[in-house]
Amino acid sequence: MDLSPLRIDRKATPAATSSPSARRRRGGLGRWLFLALLITVGWLFWAPLITLLDRVRLPEVELATAVAPSALAATAIAGTAANGYVVASKRAALSADTPGRIVEMNVTEGSVVKKGFVVARLYSDEQRAALARATAELAAHQSTLARAEAETAASRGEVARLVKASATAAATLAEREASLEQTRQKRVRAEKMVADDIETQQWLDDAIAEHSRATAAVAAAFAQVGENAAAIALANQRVAVQEAATDEAQAQGAVLAAQRDQSQATLDKTEVKAPFDGIVVLKDAEVGEVVSPNSQGGSSRGSVATMVDFASLEVQVELPERSIAAVKVGAPARIFLDAFAERGYDGEVMRIWPTANRSKATIEVRVRFAAPDERLRPEMGARVVFLGDGVLAAAPIAVVKGVFVPTSAIVRIDGRAGLFRLEREVAHFVEVTLGETQGERSLITAGLAAGDRIVKAPPARLEDGDRVRTKEDA
Repeated sequence: MDLSPLRIDRKATPAATSSPSARRRRGGLGRWLFLALLITVGWLFWAPLITLLDRVRLPEVELATAVAPSALAATAIAGTAANGYVVASKRAALSADTPGRIVEMNVTEGSVVKKGFVVARLYSDEQRAALARATAELAAHQSTLARAEAETAASRGEVARLVKASATAAATLAEREASLEQTRQKRVRAEKMVADDIETQQWLDDAIAEHSRATAAVAAAFAQVGENAAAIALANQRVAVQEAATDEAQAQGAVLAAQRDQSQATLDKTEVKAPFDGIVVLKDAEVGEVVSPNSQGGSSRGSVATMVDFASLEVQVELPERSIAAVKVGAPARIFLDAFAERGYDGEVMRIWPTANRSKATIEVRVRFAAPDERLRPEMGARVVFLGDGVLAAAPIAVVKGVFVPTSAIVRIDGRAGLFRLEREVAHFVEVTLGETQGERSLITAGLAAGDRIVKAPPARLEDGDRVRTKEDA
């Protein structure tokens, strides 16, 4: 196949394309296209190029912000101070005295309870039944004891009646003995008068008969006295037996009462009660869980709830050993809570631990609140300023005026103290008035406002009006 007709002859060009005017038009169009390309590239890469140049020629600095001092910050220069936490000196993890399953939970976190309030109850049906049985047995025995005591009292009454009857019989015997003596004398006189023929035999017979009746009456009275004595002896024996039975019943009653009290104590162990007035800060168990006083793992819990006495809240601080000489028991202090730094609480040093922490070189100090309020919570962060002798705890700490800045930001130029304040990436030297310095912070009392951005550690070559590059822009 012949493909020659399809070959392109590159040497043969149209005549029009080789003319001078066509070449000029083509050259002008190319220049405009090149210029447009340069403008587009410049527009696209101008900002990165400027940023790259700034990285090379502008100094890189770190910024800080001037901070207005709060009441808490003011304490940093007010005296000997230390940080700590609010703790409760009176705190209890409530636990049951006997193992069991919780069937009733009466508190939650934040519940205010009084001493003796039932925080939780354990399953106690068996203990209640045992108490009911012991109570019933004691009641039945008390009825038996009451009957025995009544019988003893009746026997004592019978003895008293017999004693009284015996006294009456003895009086009757004495009376009849006197009458017997009188009839005997009458008989003797009658015998003499009959012998002397003064009276008749009939009169003597009457005297003899009367004397015989008196003798019989004395014998009967004497027998009654003996009978009464025997009855009294028998009644006394009966009383002695009944008293012994009563004493035995009383002793048995004491045993039954002790059993009832034991059942009551066992039932009381199923109730977890608050040992003092306070607030529940942690609920450790729920209804249905098994608790045990000796729990050390496994499926049972040891504590039902944890409560604290908010009236016993105090601040626990660890003071460096080198500062302990400035603290004394009973000395006033000022307490600032991290959560409410704008207000200070009056305090007093309560205890200083007798030993030091060797690893930390600190000594624990406890400071109580003079007037605690509802804002206090255990484990809150706090700062304590220990006031010197003769300083009233109620005296307010002087308000610190000015702002705090890093000490490294302060420089001296021509004998003037100042720092570099950043305004739109330009560092301006600002002369300031220095206050007190503590550690890495310094107080500026004039020349700077809160919120101003400053250069934290200015380079030695930095001058007023220089543009800078911050680390955030790097």
